[in-house]
Amino acid sequence: MGKSKEPIRLRQRKTASGNITLYLDIYLNGKRSYEYLKLYLIPEANRKDKEKNRQTLQLAEAIKAKRVVELQNGEYGFNAAYKLETNFLDYYRAMCEKRHGNPESRGNWGNWYSCLKHLERYCKPNTTFKDITPEWIIGFREHLDKNARCRDKRKIITTEEVTKPLSQNSKVSYFNKLRACINQAFEDRIIPHNPLRGIEGFKQAETERSYLTLEEVKAMAAAHCKYPALKNAFMFSCLTGLRKSDIEKLRWREVQQQGDFTRIIFKQKKTGGQEYLDINKQAVQYMGIRREPDDRVFVGFKYSAYLIAELRMWANRAGITKDITFHSGRHTFAVLMLDLGADIYTVQKLLGHKELSTTQIYAKILDKKKQEAVAMIPDIFGADDNKE
Repeated sequence: MGKSKEPIRLRQRKTASGNITLYLDIYLNGKRSYEYLKLYLIPEANRKDKEKNRQTLQLAEAIKAKRVVELQNGEYGFNAAYKLETNFLDYYRAMCEKRHGNPESRGNWGNWYSCLKHLERYCKPNTTFKDITPEWIIGFREHLDKNARCRDKRKIITTEEVTKPLSQNSKVSYFNKLRACINQAFEDRIIPHNPLRGIEGFKQAETERSYLTLEEVKAMAAAHCKYPALKNAFMFSCLTGLRKSDIEKLRWREVQQQGDFTRIIFKQKKTGGQEYLDINKQAVQYMGIRREPDDRVFVGFKYSAYLIAELRMWANRAGITKDITFHSGRHTFAVLMLDLGADIYTVQKLLGHKELSTTQIYAKILDKKKQEAVAMIPDIFGADDNKE
């Protein structure tokens, strides 16, 4: 018989600092896990360094031997059920790389990576999950709120980089990335209790959503646009709620006929969610003639600076003075659907929102419109009338 594979092996990995971290590679019941020992080998410049590394390795081997004994006695699953010594930043980086390697979540990877940079400034390189306490989490939230900075892309950088505080929505995004990481660690049984319980994150900032009324949509349809591909794509967005990223990548194989309705079956680029969207006949007209399955539906549409400029000039020709962006088409669809009587849950599905709270922002826009309408009622009391 051949020699059976060791269930626990001591392994080494070089860190960015040049030191070597020691960890246990544990293979148990068909599953692999890692226990980081918080022990490091240093570059050997002299005899003292060599002796220190020898002692460190000796300690690591002793820990490994202890784990083997636990395994043989059937105690490992109880005493070492959780892996609190796992390096926090290593674990977070692994979650980043998982998203970077997945085409469906690569768009979200940038936010994960940006959060990593703030975590690296906030905590020590050897931070483990044992250190991730409620106080530590609150401290990171305060770091994002008061200390964290990002590069100001609006400024021309010369000798010194110009920075600015994080926007409210960036704070929301980065804290949510930490939340996702810790929740996953809890699911992976790295930590026995979730330290996030009872800790609130940041509230999403309510930004102004520029949208078109039905009359303004009609005016845009009637006005001249220099680039037909832009006009077709924007009008399609107003009638379907699709983002520009999904319109750009839309292929004819994703467009199917379902009885009297045309249905688009696609994955959202932003969220990776699988969507089934029925569209009306007016939207179909802006798609043009069907071509080969792998052909793009909106040929020639690629969002760029000159298209942004033309979109604004096209809106001006239509008599619209609002600050319109391409995303205004998605906002327009949402407000129109609610205004025409569609319930908010249906609109949530049409827009592909994961959270109802995201869709409810459009309901608030309608409430504001109603309040403005009520406020238009003229004063029915005369100047000399007495009011009870």
